[in-house]
Amino acid sequence: MNTIWRDGLWHNNPGIVQLLGLCPLLAVTNTAVNALGLAIATLFVLTASNTIVSITRRALQPEIRIPAYVLIIAALVTATELAFHAYAPTLHARLGIFLPLIVTNCAIVARAEAFASRQPVGRAFADGLAHGLGFGWVLVIVGALRELVGHGTLFRDLGTLIPGAGNEGLTIVDGGLLIALLPPGAFFALAAVLVARNVIASRRGQDNPELAREQS
Repeated sequence: MNTIWRDGLWHNNPGIVQLLGLCPLLAVTNTAVNALGLAIATLFVLTASNTIVSITRRALQPEIRIPAYVLIIAALVTATELAFHAYAPTLHARLGIFLPLIVTNCAIVARAEAFASRQPVGRAFADGLAHGLGFGWVLVIVGALRELVGHGTLFRDLGTLIPGAGNEGLTIVDGGLLIALLPPGAFFALAAVLVARNVIASRRGQDNPELAREQS
């Protein structure tokens, strides 16, 4: 079980190791709150889909398993989008098409096929939670970096996600650099996270995931 958590959060992280789901990661992370909203949605869908796939794995014929996985994921994404529309309409509008596009996130289908379809429910649930949290922390860090450099704030408009939380956020500096909020800023922020991760992994002797697992 420890290996599942290490893989999802670090060694095999979907966002900075597998480099899956980069389209929404780069598109909606202009603020930390937008990133957090998408992270929560992805976490729920990934965890729930892994669990359902594991429960139903013996009942699915091999010929229809992929369409069945997509149908399960699509149903969960629809439920998630409706929940955001009802309880966080402003954030729902900001995330736009990238909420329903969670259906096409390769990381979710990959975990369903490569892991959940072959594992008992407990391990499948833990794997979905670990990879969802791993993808989520990358989203939030990238969003926080872009917001900090672009606006000089952190978690502004938090009230769009948590009613009553206020929208002022934490002001670090006055003003910022516009480029951080534009598409190039997303690539710069992701590159910074990738460099930091690779430096840490290199210093800990974790360049090779298999070697890292043996050392853990």
